[in-house]
Amino acid sequence: MKILSTEKKNSVLASMIEIIDKNREKIIAANKADLDAFQRDDQALFDRLVVNDAKVDGMIQAVKEVMEQEDPVGKVISKRKLDNGLEIVNQTAPFGTIMIIYESRPDVTIEAAVLAFKANSKILLKGGKEAVHSNKALVECWHEALEENGLEKSWIELFTLNREQTQEFLRNPSEKLDLIVPRGGERLIAFVKEHAQCAVLVSGRGNNFAYVAEDADWEQAKKVIINAKTNKISGCNALDKILVDEKLPDFESKLKDLGKSLADYKVELLAEEALLPNIEGAKEIPSEDAWYEEFLALKALIGKANGVDEVIEKINQYSGGHSATILTTDKEKAAKFMEQVDSAAVYHNASTRFTDGGQMGVGAELAISTDKLHHRGPLGLEQLVTNKYYVFGNGQVRD
Repeated sequence: MKILSTEKKNSVLASMIEIIDKNREKIIAANKADLDAFQRDDQALFDRLVVNDAKVDGMIQAVKEVMEQEDPVGKVISKRKLDNGLEIVNQTAPFGTIMIIYESRPDVTIEAAVLAFKANSKILLKGGKEAVHSNKALVECWHEALEENGLEKSWIELFTLNREQTQEFLRNPSEKLDLIVPRGGERLIAFVKEHAQCAVLVSGRGNNFAYVAEDADWEQAKKVIINAKTNKISGCNALDKILVDEKLPDFESKLKDLGKSLADYKVELLAEEALLPNIEGAKEIPSEDAWYEEFLALKALIGKANGVDEVIEKINQYSGGHSATILTTDKEKAAKFMEQVDSAAVYHNASTRFTDGGQMGVGAELAISTDKLHHRGPLGLEQLVTNKYYVFGNGQVRD
């Protein structure tokens, strides 16, 4: 796709703000068709599917924020002149064509497209079948905004392929793909990585850990754990695993307190066998697989820990590399945990729920990347570009 001026891109986004607002009732009505057809066997998926006035306001705000952000394309990263007279400029450049595969959340249709478009990339949106009516209504808004500004609708396309068609497209794409972002669970990520012929940026899997150290402020730790677990169970930054240090004073009574506090929020608890007598209503961990699982539900696993070194090893073995928090008054211990835990975001005395573009000051995000190439953490506008070298010469040849 050709490089568009910042003014042209922002003009499209200004149009989009008005068009979304104008079509508010149509968007919510389309979403109702999706909700009516949805079998509510997955509460987290259902929660992510809902579009109401507040969600529409959030979509408008996301477009507005990206419109106000600096254009990420063409920014000089480095500039140097060599002894042979060559001038070398490294600057940001668009990816080209990005495909995002996601489930349920219609607001991704807005956030992913606004980021890709402002970053001067074409985007292919492969939403889940459960949100097909919502996504069609939102992409119609995009197409109206593009055409209103004299641009082709092909900048933003919606794919409604089934699993077999998606598999075939990944293997033999009808156009050049530069990046695919699967935003979902383990099975989706594995499916895309198996079949894709281009770069895949992994995102979306949580399985986040909290470690309550022996010197934690107990009331503060409890508050953080409850927020991280119950604030939004469908978020990939929600808490799944809680490790409590066995040297914590009044260990058994505090386990009981934690179990009761979580039970008050209707959290289903799994616990190691030795801890079951101290956590009322907890069930034994069925198998080691539970340590790897991202719950996306009112469910948590509680285990016993013996020092920060053991905890670091355990988190690095089982977590999804998304977010982890240590609850301690010891800054040195916290520093060691944060340096050695291999996650995109590490916290000291704070909830994992802050791993989010808006909360971290990045703005709208395409995804939370758990990859190390080319970016880790919230993938916002500034991160949705690659780079390119411009080399200026005057007839230089290499010896």
